[in-house]
Order: sequence, then C-alpha cells, then structure tokens
Amino acid sequence: MKNKINILGVQVDNLTRAQALEEVERFLASPSRHYIATPNPEFAVAAQSDEEFKEILNRADLAVPDGAGLFFAAPLFSLKERISGVDFMEKICRLAEQSGRRVFLLGGKNGAAETAILNLRKRYPALIAAFHEDHENCGEAILKFKPEVLFVALGAPKQEKWIYRNAGRFPSVKVAMGVGGAFDFLSGKIKRAPRLMRKLGLEWLWRLMMEPKRAKRIFNAVIVFPWLVIQSRIKKQEA
Repeated sequence: MKNKINILGVQVDNLTRAQALEEVERFLASPSRHYIATPNPEFAVAAQSDEEFKEILNRADLAVPDGAGLFFAAPLFSLKERISGVDFMEKICRLAEQSGRRVFLLGGKNGAAETAILNLRKRYPALIAAFHEDHENCGEAILKFKPEVLFVALGAPKQEKWIYRNAGRFPSVKVAMGVGGAFDFLSGKIKRAPRLMRKLGLEWLWRLMMEPKRAKRIFNAVIVFPWLVIQSRIKKQEA
C-alpha cells in the first residue's frame, strides 16, 4: 500500500525513486492502463482554483513529488525524495528499452520531441520511439504505432486533462504521463540547472534566468505555494 500525503488537497505518493520505478514496472506488466502525475508547487497552487485539475491529479495511479519547492513542505509531511519529472521520464525510457516496449512522445514545439528521441537513443540505442507534435490530430499516429508508454508535453493542466480525456482511445498504452517541458530539456533546447543548484533547490532561479517569461509561474511556486502551506498549517493548529 502506497503512503499518500495530502499537500493543499493534492495527493502525493511518498516513495523513493526506486520504489516509484518498481510501480512503473508493475504498470507495464499489467493489462490495465495507468496514469502518472508529477505534482509540483505550481500544480498545487493551480489546483486551488481548478477543481477538475485537482480531481484528475488525485485520480492518478502514481503521483510523484516533483519540484524542489515542494520540499518546502517536506519537513511537515516527511516526504522521502524529490522525483524530477524529466529524470523519471528518462528512467522509464530505460525500462522501456530493456523490455522492448514502444514509447510515444506527444507535444512539444519546434522539433523538440524528435530531437529528444535522437538524444535518448544515444543513451538507449534499442529504444523504440515515435513522436507527434499536434495533440489534436495524433490519434491515427498513436493507434498505428501502438505504444505502451505515452509521454504528453502540453504543459499543465492541459496535458493532464488531455490524458484523462483521451488515453482511453489507445488500447496499447499501459502508462501515460504528463511531462511538461521535458522534451525541451532532453533535446538540449533548454539547459538544465547545474547539479549543485538542483541539489540546493535553486533550479527555479536557473529557470527564471533562462526563461524570464516564466516569472509568474515561478512566483506561484516559490512565494504563493509556501504562503498557502503556512496558512493551511495555521488553520489546522487553530481548529
């Protein structure tokens, strides 16, 4: 039984990376379809005003804690480990290569998905993968390719809502996961923060420097989210 933790109404699985990957292996061996969410502070803030998004997150078969800012709340909830969405996607690709399962990348822009596949194949040469950028006209391509793993990069909450409404159309898919900007990172279009900054929880600062247009989203993650967590704890103590 997975240990669920409630962070501002969003259920998060309290697992290590190794335990989360074991769950994915089980999903791939199952005849059923499974959906993976990657809650982070931005998700938690957005879910406060989007009940549909919150419900979709809470229906995920696996919800891994992403975003260093989420660990502002870690001492309060005893979160074991941060599981970066882009790193987790890469680990799933490794599992797929090892078991000969097909992977489909949906979304991204300006060739990011195609380049991401080329880079992934440098690490995992036997990876069987295809891509399609247009989420509105991808049905035939996905049905023809018959992937077991579907990664959707449309940004939150759009990608989560797309998966929830559409994944059932594709019988071959065992695992579907929203991956945000992962294609951009894997393609090299956007450089990841240096490892030290990631360890120190300063990846948000790097993203702000690389993409100033993300200022509002980063503000939600590093200012609004901690404030909501503090308010929530005060209300619980007063109750």
